Amino acid sequence: MRRPIWTIFYQFDPWGTSIGGIQTAIRACIRYAPEVFDLRLVGTAGDDRHPVGQWRDGELDGRQLRFLPLFVSGDDNVRRKIPTTLTYTAALLGKRIEGDFLHFHRLEPALAARGWSGEKTYFVHNDVRAQMLTSERKDALLWQRFPSGYFALERQILGDFDQILSCNSESTTFYRERYPRLAGRIHTFRYMLDTSLYHPPTPGEELAQRRALAAQMGLEPETRFLLFAGRLHAQKDPLLLLRAVQELDEPGVHLLMAGAGELETEIRRTVGALGLADRVSLLGPVPRERMAVLHRASTLVVLSSVYEGLPLVVLEALSSGKPVVSTASGDTPRILVSGSGLISRERTPTALADALRTVLHHPSAFPAERCLEAARPYQARTVVGELANEMLARFQTRRTVGAA
Repeated sequence: MRRPIWTIFYQFDPWGTSIGGIQTAIRACIRYAPEVFDLRLVGTAGDDRHPVGQWRDGELDGRQLRFLPLFVSGDDNVRRKIPTTLTYTAALLGKRIEGDFLHFHRLEPALAARGWSGEKTYFVHNDVRAQMLTSERKDALLWQRFPSGYFALERQILGDFDQILSCNSESTTFYRERYPRLAGRIHTFRYMLDTSLYHPPTPGEELAQRRALAAQMGLEPETRFLLFAGRLHAQKDPLLLLRAVQELDEPGVHLLMAGAGELETEIRRTVGALGLADRVSLLGPVPRERMAVLHRASTLVVLSSVYEGLPLVVLEALSSGKPVVSTASGDTPRILVSGSGLISRERTPTALADALRTVLHHPSAFPAERCLEAARPYQARTVVGELANEMLARFQTRRTVGAA
């Protein structure tokens, strides 16, 4: 039997340091996809070491991958005047990249794929209603300033997809209500968590890693670490988190901010203005292996997002046996079972600080076992396996029908 071709479209270099849940989910798909698939990724080059516009073969996490970089994107953790998604879409125009399965993680690039053969799937990674219609922050995404234009694009192109898969339950409901004729194609999918990296430490390992991290940073051995991981971007609202840390004013607690983005300069300025220089460290982009170590060394993970889909950092924390404190964004409130974290009552520094204080003061109420229980349904090997098996079944059905 011919190997089915699975092509993923997204604007990143899988061998680079691009930050984000989408990138992590795509890497998990590549790692755990059955060998029967011919895997391809149409992305961007992180630098100019490799020629753009040409397919090349490589290996990613032990898996063979054909890669087509459309252009050199440089550091895609920082937003540009012309959004990378638009540049990526423009680079696809006029091409014809067909296959058995075409997976899109942004809507706009599918414009270039109209008329291409292959089963098309669109993955929705955010709470679209909150992102486009109710978010108080209108500087996180260009489309937020022109929601009518975005929804006009949706109406034009969503019908081209054979499947629309949302990691956020609110978006699933929103799309089914907004496009009832497509309701049968709209489903919820579970994000993919790579547990080969994220697992809980033993008590001895946790203490040793925490003390080693404190020593590296010149801090007291008993320092407790709060971990924020993600883009320094308006969607994540890291400035709210800084104000919450100021209100927390808890001795021996240090915030680690892992990530990069256009708010970095403002964050550094705010850290100084709030007098937090000895309580906050900006780590920049952190490789996945190092990020897993930071999870195990931290006391908890904190999110201050305005809107989310299903933030992967939540699953990474829970799989590491660490509780989560978050604003009420995305599907995080649905994931956190009792004892695996807390949701801030309001999106205010005081409420977020109160939630952090509760977890810090009562660690026994948030045991690793409860965190692991919450993360268990999202293990990448299982989720990707289910997705791939369904794809293979449809592929075989089409082959049988075509041969009849």
